[in-house]
Amino acid sequence: MSTPIARPDVRPANPNFSSGPCSKRPGWSLAGLSDAPLGRSHRAKPGKAKLAEAIELTRKVLQVPGDYRIGIVPASDTGAVEMAMWSLLGARGVDMLAWESFGSGWVTDVVKQLKLENARVLEAPYGALPDLTSVNFDNDVVFTWNGTTSGVRVPNADWIPSDRGGLTICDATSAAFAQHLDFAKLDVVTFSWQKVLGGEGAHGVLILSPRAVERLESYVPAWPLPKIFRLTKGGKLIEGIFRGETINTPSMLCVEDYLDAVKWADSLGGLNALTGRADKNLQVLGDWVDASSWVDFLAQDPATRSNTSVCLKVVDPEIVKLPDDQQAALSKALVAALDAEGIAYDIGAYRDAPSGLRVWTGATIESSDVKALTAWLDWAFQTEKARLLEAA
Repeated sequence: MSTPIARPDVRPANPNFSSGPCSKRPGWSLAGLSDAPLGRSHRAKPGKAKLAEAIELTRKVLQVPGDYRIGIVPASDTGAVEMAMWSLLGARGVDMLAWESFGSGWVTDVVKQLKLENARVLEAPYGALPDLTSVNFDNDVVFTWNGTTSGVRVPNADWIPSDRGGLTICDATSAAFAQHLDFAKLDVVTFSWQKVLGGEGAHGVLILSPRAVERLESYVPAWPLPKIFRLTKGGKLIEGIFRGETINTPSMLCVEDYLDAVKWADSLGGLNALTGRADKNLQVLGDWVDASSWVDFLAQDPATRSNTSVCLKVVDPEIVKLPDDQQAALSKALVAALDAEGIAYDIGAYRDAPSGLRVWTGATIESSDVKALTAWLDWAFQTEKARLLEAA
């Protein structure tokens, strides 16, 4: 049995490593939201101007093509994905790709709620991707770019053909602003403010290619659409949605918070700077994992490892031979110990995922905090391992 190591001297300055809602940007304060037009209608000039500014800054920082529409929609990323699926699917077959819980949720909606009989499901276990070469692009294709609950992402968009017949619908909520999205290969992109930029919840963003708009204007689904899903009227796109005339009432405080975050991102140098920060954070964790004998990435292929929602598994030889419930108990004990110390909050694996840890390393996280966290992870593991084996 190993001897518990000494408590580290250096603490993370910011213990917020949650995978959503995620950490605020460095230097954030409520004072930065003082220009929010609170108590005013979002349809008044100040509110409309703020919403339009949010859309245009999104286009600039994410490098969205000029002919793609960007809309702010209800119900976070979930609302944006549901809006896309309910409005666009059913015109042809659909390939559903799932390798973590949210992708599996989209499968459930398509198969059990929309009841599409021509749905084809391609699945992979946590830690892996489905066979991307087997995707049928004559169908529509629904997938997550970055699996938030598995730490597995697609390495690029090379597997998507330019001359595809169907639409590609991409849930990019934990990828946007930390990974380069190839918009030429994507017809629908969704994300939410509370991930990479650390904004507030409840608002989603829906990005549509010209091909997606053409589908919306030429196809009417067989099922009724709730008001908050309707993107067309009289067979034409409701253009106002993509100028900031939102379907329902947004929180102008949340809009101001998003503006604060995306302006910060722009001031750093935009997307390249943001991806660089997230990549550096992943590298810090990767160097630590390489030197560790007790932990490894859940993602099997280094090319598919997320640089935002990093999922880790315990591989210590003495632990992996224990029953699954004891292994899960150890992971929970690590999370509880670091929470109690104020070192790291909310880093447990997602409830549907294999037991382990999930550390957010997106662009609002400082690499110095990730480095400090690794020493505390070693401390917590050695401490809790000793307790577990002694009790056993």
